[in-house]
Amino acid sequence: MSTLKELITFESENAYESAYDSPLKKNFSIPKIYTAKGDLTKRWYIYFSFREPTSGKLKRITPFYSNINKFKTKEERMSVLVTYRKVLLRLLKQGYNPFKDNSALYQELNIKKSTPGQKELSSTNSKAKIETPKMTLAEAFEFGIKRKEKLLSATTKRGYENKIRNFQKWVKENHPEIKTIDALDKKIVMSFLNDVLDKTSARNRNNFRTDLSSIIQVLVDNEIIAHNFIKKIAILKSIPKRNKTYTLETQEKIFNYLEEKDSILLLYIKFICYGLLRPIEVCRLRVKDININTKTIQFKAKNSPLKTKIIPEILWKSLPDLKVLKKEALLFTPDQIGGLWEAELGNRRDYFTKRFKRVVKDHFDLGTDYGLYSFRHTYITKLYRALMKGSSPFEAKSKLMLITGHSSMTALEKYLRDIDAELPADYSEMLEKTHE
Repeated sequence: MSTLKELITFESENAYESAYDSPLKKNFSIPKIYTAKGDLTKRWYIYFSFREPTSGKLKRITPFYSNINKFKTKEERMSVLVTYRKVLLRLLKQGYNPFKDNSALYQELNIKKSTPGQKELSSTNSKAKIETPKMTLAEAFEFGIKRKEKLLSATTKRGYENKIRNFQKWVKENHPEIKTIDALDKKIVMSFLNDVLDKTSARNRNNFRTDLSSIIQVLVDNEIIAHNFIKKIAILKSIPKRNKTYTLETQEKIFNYLEEKDSILLLYIKFICYGLLRPIEVCRLRVKDININTKTIQFKAKNSPLKTKIIPEILWKSLPDLKVLKKEALLFTPDQIGGLWEAELGNRRDYFTKRFKRVVKDHFDLGTDYGLYSFRHTYITKLYRALMKGSSPFEAKSKLMLITGHSSMTALEKYLRDIDAELPADYSEMLEKTHE
């Protein structure tokens, strides 16, 4: 007698049905999935009832496990269970009966599988295509994000999701025939990236390429698709935009102006200037992150999960009385220092960027090369040049590295070159010698 496991395993390897047409027979119940409330340490299975010939009553059949519980994630188990459930449902419709010998059904399916050129299973009960399970674009990208989300920050995950959403929208508008992930190819992705390049920039196009490639690689690693064709798409050379440093005169004018017009924005900028934090790092700060006793601050930095810095006296004396503020309050909100603000991190950063443009840049008619990041560049340049007086370049950089928090000397040196902080001494004497 062919067992239920043999029949389901055989069919699940060769068929996948997205829906069923005919009404269910009343001699069996709809197969259901048991997930143990998500507990992966317990068995997950499919169960159903069938009408017993002698009593005429529906009887619970032994649950179907197969190899389901060897999978270690919820997503993988559910994917297999859903497929098995659909196959079981079709087998019941085709005449499978747990109380009878099903050898004839097994032989019928096996013969039609082995017939050369056979594309359809046809029997008195149903007709179904033999095809490998395929994920839709949406399912595949959702699977990819879920597999990566534990490795991503909320901001990075949101960036992935936005790019994938834009890509799927573009595919729907320009290639509506592409429904499943296996239909996606290099030519289509290349066409999308060219469209991004035409509308934005090479840098943005490269960012889309990187994120899409990262998700596709997850699908390759999980054997959903064969290879990552996006890796074969070249990275375009792009010139990064750089914020210019402020002159001493401009910086003083901005500070004096904000003393009267916007004290919250001024303190926000001082954390960038004196604390040498990045704008998004300032937006993360909560009152509890500042240690009043040691005058230090802890925050999540770009290159580490948690970094500690001293708060220099020039910044400390600008802070309000932190003892009266709630520990969990955000340090910076639109209306107060130390308050509640129901907004995501990226939105908080964007808010202060726009506020700076409205209050400062528009007033002083500053170009696109100037922004909040410019203050960090300005003060790191000042510090480096001050440290260079009476010290060797290596000594100056070693001290500066402790202040800026760069992860390596190489990273710091590249940064100093990028912002033109490291300039040579006057070389006029050498030029004069060339005329001799």
